[in-house]
Amino acid sequence: MTIASKFAATVASAESVAADLKSFALETQDQQAKQMFQQLSQTMDNTVSQLRNRLNYIMQEEPQYASEIQPTYGSPLVTTQSNVVQGTQTPSPPKKPSL
Repeated sequence: MTIASKFAATVASAESVAADLKSFALETQDQQAKQMFQQLSQTMDNTVSQLRNRLNYIMQEEPQYASEIQPTYGSPLVTTQSNVVQGTQTPSPPKKPSL
């Protein structure tokens, strides 16, 4: 397991924690606890955003990791340095056969 795949798993875990905190905030009747869970979920959302930015940077610097993290993180965030489109890669034109 490379740093990219470990990092992608960490991002997924952080997203799960943020979702759990939001769920706790909705489910609790205790207003003080609700406020605490909301604040913690906002903090986690900020953390997830920073982690995603770092993962995007890793993918830009090391595009070969994109296929490796796809099973862990879902669709690749970045495919290559010159071809970044929200996790998709525009197809290259077909090469003409040599004559």
